Parts: sequence; structure tokens; C-alpha cells
Amino acid sequence: MNWKIDMKSFFFGIFAFALISFGFTVSFSQKGGADDVAAQAASVSEFEVNGLKVLLKKRPSAPTFAAGLFFRGGARNITAETAGIENLTLNAAIEAGRKFPKREVRRILASGGSSLSAAAGIDYSAVSFAGTRENFAGIWELFTDVITNPAFAAEDVERVRQQIIAGLREEEISPDGALQSFQDRVVYAGHPYANSVTGTIQSVSGFKAADLRVYHTSLMQTSRMLLVVVGDVSADELKSSVEKSFGGLPRGNYVEKPLPLLDFGKPTVDVTPRSIQINYVQGAFAAPSLSNPDYFAMRVAINILQQLVFEEVRVRRQLSYAPSASLNNYAANTGTIYVTSGDANQSVSVMLEQVKLLRTALIREEFIAGLAGQFLTQYFIGQETNAAQAGELARYELIGGGWRKSFEFMDRIREVRPKDVQAVSDKYMRNLRFVVVGNPQAVDKNIFLQD
Repeated sequence: MNWKIDMKSFFFGIFAFALISFGFTVSFSQKGGADDVAAQAASVSEFEVNGLKVLLKKRPSAPTFAAGLFFRGGARNITAETAGIENLTLNAAIEAGRKFPKREVRRILASGGSSLSAAAGIDYSAVSFAGTRENFAGIWELFTDVITNPAFAAEDVERVRQQIIAGLREEEISPDGALQSFQDRVVYAGHPYANSVTGTIQSVSGFKAADLRVYHTSLMQTSRMLLVVVGDVSADELKSSVEKSFGGLPRGNYVEKPLPLLDFGKPTVDVTPRSIQINYVQGAFAAPSLSNPDYFAMRVAINILQQLVFEEVRVRRQLSYAPSASLNNYAANTGTIYVTSGDANQSVSVMLEQVKLLRTALIREEFIAGLAGQFLTQYFIGQETNAAQAGELARYELIGGGWRKSFEFMDRIREVRPKDVQAVSDKYMRNLRFVVVGNPQAVDKNIFLQD
């Protein structure tokens, strides 16, 4: 399962994806303020067992729970030769363990309506599990068996490998998949993110079960791990379970390497020829990460930019069905504008005009307030689940300056003012690096390279 990640972008599957990518809750009080933040933070217990940090968000009377074991490092853990090994290792591991063979794993999950999934992300990976509160002890036993004592049976490894390879082949065929891969190669050249966490067909094809066992051993160090649980689980019960399951693992001395800055020194445009009727275009620009104070103003700026490009490109000019602007959630972060169009030049020109508008003009206060309110409502609705809340706590803990900051999100968004939007737009929305999949003759590079 990708818990996205961004990642792109943890149920890489549905649940892991939610854990890697998203997280917040509609049940949080919307009054805001320091007292409210403190009250929300009080629902989280934090403790350590044998070097393994554990976060437990108590949800009294919740009938279900969600949890994730996160592994630090992401793309920093691999090389071009080992690209994809963490993803294959974790997904093959959850097939079966020493105590629970594959058939028993599937029977237990199906009978209890539970889930178990794994995904590799660009900044961290995760194995996630969820179920009903009454089945917590049983699912915990299964989860800890497959993650600490995986069978890595040859047939399981091969089946998971072929599933991953099928996804990689589909990525090559799909114009959108090819566009994103192309963008990654351009923006992440020379950077740790250049090593794909899902791997390449060549790299994934070459891994043996023995390679996965060796890599799995390297992951089983508590200094690499973070455990997050959300549900009606007591701290004493969880701590006892963690001590029993992980108390004997080596601590190791894992320390994350700092990430270098991405290169946005000048605007660029690269085109991959493909015989398709429309051109697929994406432009990336540097963006503040979750731990950067500019992040919140950029979230509002991107939301406004999305509204502007949709109105100007689709509604007024009908140049594209779904132009967009988005902000990723990586430690070395980027924002993007995206469009598919038969007239790439005009579409990009209009989109860059909207970028320039944000950089040079003050948006009205009431316009920002309205969009921020709409954005917050959508954000809260999207973060109702236990998995989303677990993912948010993990994301802030791993790349956002600490889990407590996750409860400041709403207040920080509401503090954004027009001058903040203009400032972050002018600071970051420069030197866009465009990639195009389509007809090279349809691309006027002078339009794409304007700053």
C-alpha cells in the first residue's frame, strides 16, 4: 500500500498512501488559538521504547484504529543501482511471516475487515495496518510477525516484483506518467531524489530474495523507525506491545543526511517527442517545505493560483479541460503548474500571466479569506479518517519540525495576509523548469522561458 506520499507523493494502496501523504481531522476544534492547540496536542502520548519513538493519538470510543511504522530516509537510502529495493522489500515482507503464512495472513485480514499495506515514499516509507478496536491485539501480532520476521518466499517476491514492474510499464505508456517521470529526471538531476523509490524495470528485475533479506536487516534498527497509532488504544497497552515486539531490535545509529537544495537557477524547457493529439505540460518551481514558515502562505498562494488558471485557461479560453496548480509535500519541496492542450504556447502564456499577477499585485483580503475558508473546509473533510490523522502526525514529525506543529495548521493558514501571498509568490515562483510530452514543433521555447 503508498501511504502518496506526497508520494508521489503510504497505503501506496489506499491506506498506506493516506499515511504517507495526508493527515488532519475534521473533528479538531475550529476555534483556533494557543489554548485549542494545546488541547489538541494533549490527546497525543509520546514515548520511546528501545530507541523507537512512538506517537499515540487517543480517540475515545472510536470503533476502529489505524497505525503506521515509518522508516526514515526515503530516496536518501538508495542509489541508482538499488532504486526500488525498499519498496520491494516492504511489499514482499507483508505477504507472510515466520508465524503467519500467506494464506493465514489473508484469512485473518479478510475475516476482520482489516488491512495491511506498504509503500515507499520520497522522504520516508511505511508499513500500515488498520482494523477494528476489538481486533487490535490480533492484527498487531500479525503485523509485527511479517515486519520483523518476513518469509520472503521466492513465489511471493516474484509476484510482488511483477506487480511493481507492471506499474512501471504503465507509467512509461501513460502520457501523464511519462510527464511526471520526465519532470523528476530534470528537476532532481544530481539530487538524492533522482533515485526513484519505486525503482526502474531494470533495477527491480535484478533483486533476489537474498538481497531483500539483507536490506530488511538494515531497516530493522529502531533509530530508523517511527510508530504512530490513532484510535481507542491505551498507552499502557501499546507500550507493552511495542516492548514485546520491538524491544529486542538493535538501535543502530541512523542519522538522516541533510538534503541539498534543488537547482532553480534559471528557467528551462525540455521536450520529449510523442505522437499524441495534445501536449502534456508541467512546470516546476522551488517551494518552501512543511518546516519552513513560508509554507502556509504558499499553500494559500497555490490555492489562489489554481482558481486563477482554471478560470483563465479553461472557463474563459477553453484551452484545456483541467489546468492546475499544486504544491508538493517533500522535504526538498516544489510547486507545479500543469496543463494538457492542443495550444501549449497560449496555455502556458496565460498561466504565466497568472503567476506574474500573484508576484506583482496584492490580492484583496476578502478574496484570500474566502479562498482560505474554502480550502480549510476541503482540507478538514479530506482528513477525517484515523489513517489521515496518523499520516499527518508522522509527516510533521519526520519532515515538518515535530508532530505538535500539525495542530497549528489551521491558525497558520488563517494568519496569511495579502502581502504574505505576494511575498512568497515573488520569492519562489521564478525560473520555472518546464517539461513537455508531445510535439516539439508546437513548443515556442521563448514563451516557456520567460520569467
